[in-house]
Amino acid sequence: MAQALLKVTDINKSFAGVHALKNVSLEIMPGEIHCLAGENGCGKSTLIKIISGVYERDAGTVEFDGRSLGKITPIDAIMNGIQVIYQDFSVFPNLTVMENLALNTELAAKRRIVSRRRMRQIAEEAVAKIDFQVDLDALVGTLSVAEKQMVAISRALMFNAKLIIMDEPTTALTKKEVQALFRIILKLKEQGIAILFVSHKLDEVFEISERFTIFRSGELVVTGNTKELDDQKFTFYMTGREFNHDTFQADQVTDQPILELQSLSLEGHFADISFQLRGGEILGITGLLDSGRTELALSMFGLKPATSGRILRGGQEVSIRSVQEAISQRIGFIPEDRLSEGLFLEQSIADNIAVSEIDHMRGAAGVFDRRKYQAEVDQWVKELAIKTPDAANAVSTLSGGNQQRVVLAKWLACHPEVLILNGPTVGVDIGSKHDIHAILQRLARENGMGIIIISDDLPEVLQNCSRVLVLKDGRITLEAPTEGLQEAEILAHMM
Repeated sequence: MAQALLKVTDINKSFAGVHALKNVSLEIMPGEIHCLAGENGCGKSTLIKIISGVYERDAGTVEFDGRSLGKITPIDAIMNGIQVIYQDFSVFPNLTVMENLALNTELAAKRRIVSRRRMRQIAEEAVAKIDFQVDLDALVGTLSVAEKQMVAISRALMFNAKLIIMDEPTTALTKKEVQALFRIILKLKEQGIAILFVSHKLDEVFEISERFTIFRSGELVVTGNTKELDDQKFTFYMTGREFNHDTFQADQVTDQPILELQSLSLEGHFADISFQLRGGEILGITGLLDSGRTELALSMFGLKPATSGRILRGGQEVSIRSVQEAISQRIGFIPEDRLSEGLFLEQSIADNIAVSEIDHMRGAAGVFDRRKYQAEVDQWVKELAIKTPDAANAVSTLSGGNQQRVVLAKWLACHPEVLILNGPTVGVDIGSKHDIHAILQRLARENGMGIIIISDDLPEVLQNCSRVLVLKDGRITLEAPTEGLQEAEILAHMM
């Protein structure tokens, strides 16, 4: 039997007495594509940082390429052939592609004089290894997410990588970009390079990995061949729970639409968009990244006012030229990037929940009503099951799924009649994703809220929406009930 490239055995790691990893083990063979999965906080990132020398293990052994590694530093890991590509890619946005690729080599050689010609040659050789076509003089900050990822992969290969660890590499990629990444991963496999692919997305695990390992609460749950796994087993191993995947049925909708768009257009982004939304209904809007779907959401919320067309609320035309006007029409909006657009990360969970209602928490004399504030916070922490020991903690201390619940709580505190969600479960683990879906379905069924889910996650759309609109090049190419609709038909109208 071939020797494992990486073998970690009985790894333990604690922080302030809290076990992050408890006797976990992992083996990766040369040229293997291995998926490491688990919910947020399960210990995936801790193990990656131990392997790459960022953290020192408390106990256990690490063997790489047949040699036992004692205390590992990041430089040791790189010199041994271990490279980690984190979600932020660790690139310099204010430097060119060439400079990002060649800088480490120049520094490692301790050269006093920088040669632009030598740097260009280094960069050209790096991108050629994966056939990456890019302007070497372009600032990395101007590149797409997928292109930044290719820069990070090219840089990793410059140091004779034997194992590349990719931490949630598809979080911000479109389906087309994911497929391009998978082609690169398969090419790396052909070169004998092993890939540890960290993800919690079922379809990606099944498509790209040969073997898998799943952690839960810092412990190893199972490891095996991916072909022996199915959706139900994967979900159970990840969460310890069994879920019903019932599709949403809009069985109690209002007779009249609560929101209507008539020939709405935003020059350069979308044109002639018309649809109706009824209370109690969940409408899905999907399309590729440049289809106009996000710009449509921003127009409905007043962030990018439409250049023509009409928006009606309750049958009456309304002006939505600003966020304030959208809120006055009882429209809420949850953006795709919760970290930069939806939350005040260093502020408390409580303040993030109450911020939208803060003006209504003052008495007649203008005195802030602390009791009302606390009651509002307690209500939403309980109702949305936000997992925190103390709502006074910074919202940055929460997992991605719980952060998304805080954003949801902030808008639900305003009692919206229409709620627009752009990528509601991006970067959220399986358990939280299921819980968020259940919350949205309950809001539609029991509260009569009209909900719009904008997503390129087609299973999410088909499971939670009673009707779907497909956008391509800024125009609607399909409007249909989701019952009986297949992903292939939606994709045909998207492409």
